[in-house]
Amino acid sequence: MCYDLPGERPDAPLRHARKGSKLDSEALAHRAIDVLSDRQALDIVLLDISRTSSFTDYFVIVTAQSPLHFNALADHLERELATEGHDLRHKEGSSGSGWLLLDFVDLIVHVFTPDKREYYRLEELWGRTTPVVRFTG
Repeated sequence: MCYDLPGERPDAPLRHARKGSKLDSEALAHRAIDVLSDRQALDIVLLDISRTSSFTDYFVIVTAQSPLHFNALADHLERELATEGHDLRHKEGSSGSGWLLLDFVDLIVHVFTPDKREYYRLEELWGRTTPVVRFTG
């Protein structure tokens, strides 16, 4: 199911809405950023890939400071978003691999160790077609 956000331009991309969801995809991305920021995630980046992707609207990319921090970020985000009606659809990777993907349908969150983030450079890859928005604490 798709809908236009109130007040959006008619030529703006459609946003996905999940049945029973309290937040639209943009608000969900910002909520995830708030949760991750509260847990001291580093180098938080938001990418609106809705114009170039059919599988999700937003990427949030963060760096974890340690394996313990890595797992805490993922667990806390999953719990917080689930209480707001956004269940995790798919989870891939682990702290041991240095990368974790959390798929909330309209939002995909990537948690990296510093070295894996430098290796994969997702914001550089996707940033060629969309603006990169960085959040600092």
